[in-house]
Amino acid sequence: MNIQIAPSILSADFACLGQEARRMELAGADLLHIDVMDGHFVPNITIGAPVVYCLRKVTKLPFDVHLMISEPDRYVDAFVDAGANMVTVHAECPSADEALKQLRHRGVKCALSVKPGTPVDAVYPYLDKLDMVLVMTVEPGFGGQSFMTDMLPKIRTLRQWADQFGLPLDIQVDGGVDVNTAPLAIAAGANILVAGTAVFYSDDPKATIRKLRSGRA
Repeated sequence: MNIQIAPSILSADFACLGQEARRMELAGADLLHIDVMDGHFVPNITIGAPVVYCLRKVTKLPFDVHLMISEPDRYVDAFVDAGANMVTVHAECPSADEALKQLRHRGVKCALSVKPGTPVDAVYPYLDKLDMVLVMTVEPGFGGQSFMTDMLPKIRTLRQWADQFGLPLDIQVDGGVDVNTAPLAIAAGANILVAGTAVFYSDDPKATIRKLRSGRA
């Protein structure tokens, strides 16, 4: 299984975000995970499409944009126009279905995410229409939280479904991923790991990304 690492800019130094993006590219990251929060769907506010547009100018890394917002259907076009390569919306949002339709129409990769309290069954009706499912292994909103091991069964179930139906489904985990928890997520069936603090705060991000990708503690 091809393991990809997506550093989350939520842990970056926002005073020099462009340099931070380039630093992750040089460190060997596969994607750049961009958390968008509206202060309503989650209790935090981060960035919008204009920042994504500016970042697009300074790095070739694919942008994995995670919309933790209440009305994703109103904003997906703006993020695609800004340079997003993949956009994740939340299953808990009433307009998630419409947002996914818009993303498929635009021809970018689309994904659905579930919070820790949401059963994984919520994504089942969409499986054949998704490129990826994101399992939140912390409560979304803030970085630096601890990995919730009780989310591992969700990952296993998703991988079983993907294998059962022959779907080329990526399974991403986000929250508390470090060199100790990454092997757990990979063993359960995840192949894209979002890591914030573990990578951005590392003295050697390149070595940390390599270690995360190895799946060995």
